[in-house]
Amino acid sequence: MSALPPKPSLEQLRKRAKELAKAGPVKLSEAQFALARQYGFPSWPKLQAYVRRAEQHGPGLQHAYHADIEYYTDRALGLLASAEDGTPDALAFFGDLPLSRTGARAAVAREHGFADWRALRAHVGTLDESGEPFARAYQRVEARDVEGLAALVDAFPDLVHAKGTNGNDLLGMAGATCDERLSRVLLDRGADPAAANAHGWTPLHQAAYNNLPLLAGMLLDAGAPTGLSARGDGGTPLVVALFWGNRTVAELLAGHGDAPANLRVAAGLGDRDLLDELLSPTGELAPAAGAHRAYYRPHSGFPAWLPADDPAEIRDEALAWAARNGRTEAIRALVARGASIDADVYRGTALTWAAANDLPHTIRTLLELGADVNRRGTFGGPDHGNGITALHLAAQGGKLDAIRTLLEAGADPTIRDTSHGGTPQSWAAHGGEAEAEALLRDSAE
Repeated sequence: MSALPPKPSLEQLRKRAKELAKAGPVKLSEAQFALARQYGFPSWPKLQAYVRRAEQHGPGLQHAYHADIEYYTDRALGLLASAEDGTPDALAFFGDLPLSRTGARAAVAREHGFADWRALRAHVGTLDESGEPFARAYQRVEARDVEGLAALVDAFPDLVHAKGTNGNDLLGMAGATCDERLSRVLLDRGADPAAANAHGWTPLHQAAYNNLPLLAGMLLDAGAPTGLSARGDGGTPLVVALFWGNRTVAELLAGHGDAPANLRVAAGLGDRDLLDELLSPTGELAPAAGAHRAYYRPHSGFPAWLPADDPAEIRDEALAWAARNGRTEAIRALVARGASIDADVYRGTALTWAAANDLPHTIRTLLELGADVNRRGTFGGPDHGNGITALHLAAQGGKLDAIRTLLEAGADPTIRDTSHGGTPQSWAAHGGEAEAEALLRDSAE
């Protein structure tokens, strides 16, 4: 398989086909087919269509890579949500288009080099047979085919700089697989560790999201920036790690600076010096305590929310961030200074997050401080976690230590959530957590 020139043109291809036909000697159509196959395309028209689109739209062209139009519908909705959150790159993609579902689909189609959604749909319908290099590279990433990816990128070197839907590149996609070998292939061939997608999301954000310290270290060594915000002001890779309670990566990134020095970061890191600086013993907040909190959701599956300047909200949110990261000393300090132990500021109480992350010591600390073991709250997506308890979340994730700790403290295994009417046992069953299901079944008898 030969590589296309870095900036292929139809004129070059036609000239090359004529040269092959003359040297053959073969018919021009046969030479064209042979040339298409040489570049990995199934036909001359497919090769022409690809090169024509690349020629017309230049390096900013986004390449389709998933052969399911619903995938692009979801990406359009995610782009809209990010634009509504004020993410600059997402807003730029809309340009003169309205911030609506229709506008989002039109923006996605346009960035892929198509006049409208119908044209993009037609292209996606034939993507598996198109032979397009980016789609083939994505398939190798998904298959964790390290050797295949290396061979394809060696044949098409510009793939490491190419963009897919919503500006996602192969390095970002590789991080999502949690297979660092793929990322190594791409970094060694010149992939940019600072490249961000339409949401401002970089490969380092992805490493933080998946708690991949090896990948984070590779990216840092390659010069990945630590201070870029994604999905809102303050959404640095460190903050993404703290959002999920990914302490290993968070502690690695904390040594590189560039973190918003607000109260929720201080709480998540267990940084008592910063916490004391931002929150007085009487509960008064320094101005910086609530700054840079526009980031509040890692993806559009979480509902929209607008952080406020309310001191109580800032204290209570910090409590949840301390809990999800197992920072019991920070929890005690925050509660002593006015944080509400059962507050559900944004998709989860402190106890719910401690249960979801299987932190029994943190659970016991919260219960000791007065947390209601059967407190109903919210968690995750708007159609998922309504009226749930900490036991529901521990059950769903098969967090056995958390389940036992909650049951010993009097958690009710018969409470049903308000969205689906499910008990913790049914949540364990739905999550495929057989051991948790059995434990909860026995507790209910």
